[in-house]
Amino acid sequence: QVRLVESGGGLVQAGGSLRLSCAASGSIFSINAMGWYRQAPGKQRELVAAITRGGSTNYADSVKGRFTIFRDNAKNTVYLQMNSLKPEDTAVYYCHAGIGPRDVVYWGQGTQVTVSS
Repeated sequence: QVRLVESGGGLVQAGGSLRLSCAASGSIFSINAMGWYRQAPGKQRELVAAITRGGSTNYADSVKGRFTIFRDNAKNTVYLQMNSLKPEDTAVYYCHAGIGPRDVVYWGQGTQVTVSS
């Protein structure tokens, strides 16, 4: 079994920063792309940022220039550095990873990020 465990969420004032972490554990042959999604109340889950094993990144337009995704392949961990946070960034953030030769998708349980105005 594979587990993705997120940490680092919390309450922060607008303009502040948070760093999310997601560590994968279990029967891992290799981890392909990893990423972060978020879901705000009443809205669909959306991609925030993604990173390939080789380090290529992709960001939602709404977070470009404010958020940075990076990973440590030796630790099977992906991070999301969030700066200049806005109230509209408030959501549950979910870690996502494609694992193994079949690229099986796994999700974390989510971590709440709340940005107060």
